[in-house]
Amino acid sequence: MKLYNSLTRLKEEFEPLSPPFVGVYVCGPTVYGHSHLGHAKSYVSFDVLIRYLRHQGYNVRYIQNITDVGHLTDDADAGEDKIEKQARLEKLEPMQIAEKYTKSYFDDMDALGVLRPDVSPRASGHIPEQIELIKVLIENGHAYEVNGYVYYSVSSFPGYGKLSGRKLDDLMPGARVSIDKGKRDPKDFALWKKAGDDHILKWNSPWGWGYPGWHLECSAMAMRYIGETLDIHAGGLDNIFPHHESEIAQSEASNGKQFARFWLHNNMVTVDGQKMGKSLGNFTFLKDIFEKYHPMVVRLYILRSHYRSPLDFSDMGLDSAKSGLGRLIAFRARLGQEPLETAQEPSKETAILIESTRTAFLEFMNDDLNTPGALASIFELVRAGNSTLDSNDTPEDRAALARVMDELAGEILGLDLTGGNSSTEDTAVLCGILAQTRGILRENRMFEATDLMRDKLEAIGYTAKDLPGGKSEIVKK
Repeated sequence: MKLYNSLTRLKEEFEPLSPPFVGVYVCGPTVYGHSHLGHAKSYVSFDVLIRYLRHQGYNVRYIQNITDVGHLTDDADAGEDKIEKQARLEKLEPMQIAEKYTKSYFDDMDALGVLRPDVSPRASGHIPEQIELIKVLIENGHAYEVNGYVYYSVSSFPGYGKLSGRKLDDLMPGARVSIDKGKRDPKDFALWKKAGDDHILKWNSPWGWGYPGWHLECSAMAMRYIGETLDIHAGGLDNIFPHHESEIAQSEASNGKQFARFWLHNNMVTVDGQKMGKSLGNFTFLKDIFEKYHPMVVRLYILRSHYRSPLDFSDMGLDSAKSGLGRLIAFRARLGQEPLETAQEPSKETAILIESTRTAFLEFMNDDLNTPGALASIFELVRAGNSTLDSNDTPEDRAALARVMDELAGEILGLDLTGGNSSTEDTAVLCGILAQTRGILRENRMFEATDLMRDKLEAIGYTAKDLPGGKSEIVKK
C-alpha cells in the first residue's frame, strides 16, 4: 500500500515501524458545537484507513483525542478558549459544553458508520503528562518561562517548517502567531498559558495556575498512548500549520526521535469554492443533513471524492449519492441472506467477476486509498452481477456475490447496505424486488398481471419500463 506522505510530498510504500503493530493518531474535534460536513469528511476518510489497515491484518491502535481545553479562537496564542466562550453563550459550565458536544459528535459519527477509536483521550484528563513534557523542553533549552507563561523557542529547533514548507524567516508576527511582549521571539508559541481569575478551566503547575496550549496536548497524548514515534499522524489540511508543525517541534525536541513517519492530511469541504467552517458561518450541521439524507448517503457522498481532494457541498451531489446508494442496496437485497459459510462454489462466470472486482478494488485502495476508484469497481460488480443473475440466478452465485459485497462495500468502505431506517432506501429495495418480479411474470407470459402491476405503480407515481431481454425497471416519475 502506498500513502501520500505530507512530510516528504511523495507517495511512499507504507511499512510500520514494528509490524504487525500500527500506531495511528488522528486529531479529534474541539467539542464546542455540533459536527458539520467538514468533520464528516475527515473522520470518514480516516475511518477507511483504519478499516483497510485492519483488513490487511495489521494490529492497529487508533487514538483520536477530544480537545476540551486550550484551543483558542484564533487557533494560535490569542483569543478566548473556544469551550469557555461557548459555555458563556449557553450559560453552562465548560465541562457541560464538553460533555454535550462530545456526545453529539459520537452520535453523528456512529450514524455515519465511523468506528470508535481505541482510545479517545481528553486534553483535560492528561494535564500531568503535558506538564512533564514542558519540564523536559525547559530543561533541554527549547522552552522558557515568563511570568507564568511558558513558550517554545522556535529558533531552537532547526527543523521547524519541514512539514509546511515554511521557512523561519517567512513566519511574520501577527500571521496566526500572537505578538506578546513576554516572548523572546514573536514566532514562539505558548506551551502553557497563565490563567486569569475569570478563567474557569485551569490547573496548578510549577509556573502557577494556568492551562495548556493546543499544540502541546496532541504531542503529550499521542506519545502517551502510542510511543515516541507514530506510524501515522493524520488530520485536516488546515492543521498543517501551525498545529502539526508545532507538534513535530515539541515532540522531537523532547526526545530526539522522529515524531511521525507518515503524515496524512484530508482536504476540506467547500461551499461555492470557500472552505466550510464554523468561523465562516457557511457550515451545515450533520444533524440537519441527516433530516434530509440517510447517513449512509452522506458517507457514500464523501467516499466518492478522494480524501486529498476538496469536496464541494451541494444537494445535487447528495442526490446523486442517494441514487447510487439505492442501486447498491437493491443489489444487496437481491442477493438475499443465504448461509454463506455453507454455500457451494459459484459459477465460473461469477467467480471470474468477483476476482476481477477484488483485484481492481485492492489496486485502487493500495494507491493512496483511492475510494472513488474502489467504488467504481463495486458499481461495475453490481452492473455485471445483475446481468449474470438475470441469466443464471443460483443460490451459489448470490451467496458469493453477497460475500464480496459485504467484504468490500461493508467491511472496508463501511457502507451499511441493509437499508437502515430510511424510507428512500427502503423504496429503492422494494423497486428492485418489484422489477425482478415483473421480469419473472413477463418471462412466464403473464402479461395481464404485468399490465396490472404497471397500472398500480403508475397510480402512485412510478413508471414500469420494459427493457430488452425480459428485464424490467421501476423508477419514480
